[in-house]
Amino acid sequence: MKVEKYRYVYFVIIFTIYALVIFSNSTIVYLIVIHQSLHEPMYIFIAALLINSIFCSTTIYPKLLFDVLSEKQIISHTMCHFQYFLFYTSGGSQFLLLAAMAYDRYVSICKPLKYPVIMKKTTISVFLVLAWLVPACQVAGSSSLSATRRIFTLKGNFCSNSLNKLLCVTSNELSIYGVIVLLNLGLLPMLFILFTYTKIIIIAFQSCGDVRRKAVQTCLPHLLVLMNCSVLITYDVVIVKLESDFPKTARFVMTLQIITYNPLCNPIIYGLKMKEISKHLKSKKGNWNIL
Repeated sequence: MKVEKYRYVYFVIIFTIYALVIFSNSTIVYLIVIHQSLHEPMYIFIAALLINSIFCSTTIYPKLLFDVLSEKQIISHTMCHFQYFLFYTSGGSQFLLLAAMAYDRYVSICKPLKYPVIMKKTTISVFLVLAWLVPACQVAGSSSLSATRRIFTLKGNFCSNSLNKLLCVTSNELSIYGVIVLLNLGLLPMLFILFTYTKIIIIAFQSCGDVRRKAVQTCLPHLLVLMNCSVLITYDVVIVKLESDFPKTARFVMTLQIITYNPLCNPIIYGLKMKEISKHLKSKKGNWNIL
């Protein structure tokens, strides 16, 4: 089976997925914006996470759609590194937003009396700015280091971490910097999230049933999204080592899965598992049925 042979089928599939990503994420964001009861830190962070998913998908899908219909998949050196920058900036932002959400849940469940004082509008704004600014600055450094070197033909379906393998000269500085960025934007936020939720679980099980129920209802969706993100970052690291052994079609299908899973699963998880969002979603669905 070849990608070229079924290009129109792939185009329809990819376009449908992209449309679903935009629609599903935008729907949850729209509900959060229009309903005053959802104007709380937790839901603001969820909206930011879903907007980030739309942004991440938009850096990949339009170019992928164009490539599917093209005889030759071509991208300029500058645009390749720009796509690399946007993709990993949004990926890093996802982990930092999840870390902010974990901290929000920790304060809400473990320090409920101090919650209004700690999670003020200023605090939320700072978290949101840092969640996008820190990854952008760090990934810009990695992108600028690799952009000064020429690359060969890119084997992947978009300009991801795999382009660093194609540098004419391997840079120790680039490798070390890449590890630092991975630690700062991936592993350290993940460890912070796991530590925070461990504390929440311990305190929740020492408390009454209402606290345990609140912890499960609000923390479980975040943990599911974290697991999805962990799969993404693991795949991205492993594929660089194994990419040369993968045929083009297999690499194409696996890439589709990894750029589809998170953007589609996140709104489903939050739409179904978050009680307040689910309630407004069902209400909206009922209005559509009446129309």
